[in-house]
Amino acid sequence: MRIDKNFVRTFLGHSRFSLIAATLIACCAIPAEASLKAGAKAPDFSTQASLGGVVSTFSLSDALKQGPVVLYFYPAAFTSGCTVEAHDFAEATDQFKALGATVIGVSHDDIATLNKFSVSECRSKFAVAADPDQKISKSYDATMFFWPGHSDRTSYLIAPDGSVIYTYSALAPDGHVKNLLAALKEWKSKQKS
Repeated sequence: MRIDKNFVRTFLGHSRFSLIAATLIACCAIPAEASLKAGAKAPDFSTQASLGGVVSTFSLSDALKQGPVVLYFYPAAFTSGCTVEAHDFAEATDQFKALGATVIGVSHDDIATLNKFSVSECRSKFAVAADPDQKISKSYDATMFFWPGHSDRTSYLIAPDGSVIYTYSALAPDGHVKNLLAALKEWKSKQKS
């Protein structure tokens, strides 16, 4: 999404709009409250996904048979924050795998775009799934109210029984991997005891 710099200067230059703009910016920095809480049943889904540029069908129920799933929603492939987040998940994928978890990213992008994104930004480490009609993101309450047609940046850790273990929602991409990895480690330690 491109924003005209002159429009922003004009908009922010008006004092009555400055407070509104500052409030919106502050709200975007605060983690949002996702509606699927720990213990809720994660909605099952199947959709096209790309891993390393190879398209297949991703099924949540099938993935959960292998262990927990890290499901993260992001607004759009190749945008700055989503690229940072994809790089972070790519770097941490081996850690998630060592703990028995599958990572899958979901956005509204078409599968052709995700083929490229899965190779370049996801570094062929994890799959990214297409949700062009936002059916999946809506079922997880992960849609962005101020950018219609796009997913919010919300991440879920889902147990093999299909229940939500942990939810993290924030527009800033940098906390998602750290928080999901910590939640997964905590869940795994409880499984051992």
